[in-house]
Amino acid sequence: MGDAHRVGVVGLGVISRAYLDTLAGRPGVRVTAVADLDDSRSAATAAELPGARALSVEELLSSPDVDTVLNLTTPAAHAGIALGAIRHGKSVYGEKPLAADLEDARSVLEAAARAGTGVGCAPDTVLGTGIQTARAAVEAGRIGRPQFASAVMVTPGHERWHPHPDFYYTAGGGPLLDMGPYYLSSLVHLLGPVRAVTGAAGRLRAERVIGSGPRAGERIPVEVDSHVSGVLEHVNGTLTTLTTSFDGVATTAAPIEVHGDSGTLAVPDPNRFDGEVRLHALGDTGWRALPVSAGYADGSRGLGLLDFLTADASRPPRAGGELALHVLETMTALLRSAAEGRRIELTTSARVPAPVPLTAAAQWHGRPWFGSGRGNPAAPVEAP
Repeated sequence: MGDAHRVGVVGLGVISRAYLDTLAGRPGVRVTAVADLDDSRSAATAAELPGARALSVEELLSSPDVDTVLNLTTPAAHAGIALGAIRHGKSVYGEKPLAADLEDARSVLEAAARAGTGVGCAPDTVLGTGIQTARAAVEAGRIGRPQFASAVMVTPGHERWHPHPDFYYTAGGGPLLDMGPYYLSSLVHLLGPVRAVTGAAGRLRAERVIGSGPRAGERIPVEVDSHVSGVLEHVNGTLTTLTTSFDGVATTAAPIEVHGDSGTLAVPDPNRFDGEVRLHALGDTGWRALPVSAGYADGSRGLGLLDFLTADASRPPRAGGELALHVLETMTALLRSAAEGRRIELTTSARVPAPVPLTAAAQWHGRPWFGSGRGNPAAPVEAP
């Protein structure tokens, strides 16, 4: 990577700490600027980062000391920040989804193509040992030919723990757009892109009650569907039944199961980097855990950005804009299908990203710094 790649962070909310811990003290990467709508939060974060400046959002987007913008704003702001970064000739890596609206997401990729800049997008959990070990098992034929899959995400809603959960229940939020990217990105890794969807959805409560923080007890309106189900038709002919809900309490279902003609694979939570992959082969008397065989070990948020920064013409970023756009269209098509009562064929596709060989933590992993006042040395990234 030559000289240190300079990263500017926009949005310093809850998730930013995990990203900053991952980037801390890493040779080849340096956080040079931070920005947030709360100036005091920007100043406090910059004070913890040697060499970083607290700037306004526009100052950061135009700063000559920033090469790539890390966009950690709320979904409604994703496209605006990304387009601003691209307009100033910068690459951008953002939190999921790529944008709150499909057309905005398309405009981001089109603008980047014209400017010659890169676009990356979370989730990067799919690059950890959980999903990558499961993918390696499918590709090795451990379950035979995949026939169908199920993906289930059920929670009571994020208002129980998030002090400012409003955006989860406004445009760009809801269980599908919030949590769906983890499941759908994983399914593309496991089974390939999607060609058509059929969806159903409901809004089962009109308001939610904040459960923690200074606004505990406050009621907020629900403006989006809080339960979304559907069927995904993959290009390779497999079918996935998907359920995402903020209206349940718990489930015994595996987060993802892939069923083949000679076995079934239970895949761990795609919102985590690790987890046990279990196989039940035809003729077995029960489930058995598979050894970890692929993926970045001990992953944490920001790993996808590091992978993005080490990509080149021979190996595109694994958490790239093309996949993020396809995942977003899959989700928005499910919501359209539910609203219109019909099957919808997708207009996008995506190449399945390169698999991640088993990569020891020492090869990429940063060390926590937040609150220490300085970074700690860590081994440079060596992208497989």
